[in-house]
Amino acid sequence: MANLQPSLSIPPSFAGASPPSPSPIGGGGGVGGGVGQPAKDMKMASAEQLVLDLCDPELRENALLELSKKREIFQDLAPLLWHSFGTVAALLQEIVSIYPALSPPTLSPGASNRVCNALALLQCVASHPETRILFLTAHIPLYLYPFLNTTSKTRPFEYLRLTSLGVIGALVKVDDTEVISFLLQTEIIPLCLRTMEMGSELSKTVATFIVQKILLDDVGLRYICATAERFFAVGSVLANMVVSLAEQPSTRLLKHIIRCYLRLSDNSRACAALQTCLPDMLKDGTFNNCLRDDPTTRRWLQQLLLNVTGAGMGAAPQPGLDHMMGI
Repeated sequence: MANLQPSLSIPPSFAGASPPSPSPIGGGGGVGGGVGQPAKDMKMASAEQLVLDLCDPELRENALLELSKKREIFQDLAPLLWHSFGTVAALLQEIVSIYPALSPPTLSPGASNRVCNALALLQCVASHPETRILFLTAHIPLYLYPFLNTTSKTRPFEYLRLTSLGVIGALVKVDDTEVISFLLQTEIIPLCLRTMEMGSELSKTVATFIVQKILLDDVGLRYICATAERFFAVGSVLANMVVSLAEQPSTRLLKHIIRCYLRLSDNSRACAALQTCLPDMLKDGTFNNCLRDDPTTRRWLQQLLLNVTGAGMGAAPQPGLDHMMGI
């Protein structure tokens, strides 16, 4: 695994729908040369009909369910969704229709499942190379931000946050400074930090992955390290998560936290600040057993400690971000 390409998989569905079953007929294989293409044509015809059904209020709920379950089977579903008349508007209608249930928190499991199916289709659009930038230019992610701003820990809201994070996670999976700039300009960092503080382990993992991908972009690193307030907002949430993981270990989540710290250490002022605010639990072997079978993360942690230790040695130290805060 390459160091800068974390292997977080955004789950195909967070709404409780069954994942799509593998197709019994391969892309071009199958027994007999002429079987594959007719099957593919039938699948596409089925997808087209379901997309048309999205614009019919009577048929929409079933279409959402079937498309979200089978979206990995349908080739080029994302362009079909994006370019079909009225389809994106229908998906947005599903999203805004539950805004009144956000505060006070009255979202039912059924309504959560339904909107999560719509979000799963938007994740499909966000991850496709042909539609990703169109999705961004239309500012579709902004419709999801109210979901990330919720604090209820009930299952319907947790599914809602998790699926919304999956859409943002799909955007950042491909390294693209335009995506990072959009997310920074629209203040995604505070929303991710909120989930990192109060979400489930899985939602914390996806939110931390998003912050990690933002940090790995030079624009993102400069943004977070530009002011002491931003740096310490991120650093304090990461530190609190480390403390929590000492009690309830999660190798997957710890991996993304360490990678965030390592990337912060690439900034000289942030690295100087980490000399005093890096959690002791990352230095004293607390997580040795947790990382025993993860050589990549162990290497990241060793490099982080080397960077932070080196920042306090040698020539005159550079003032860190804590100096800006008057600490």
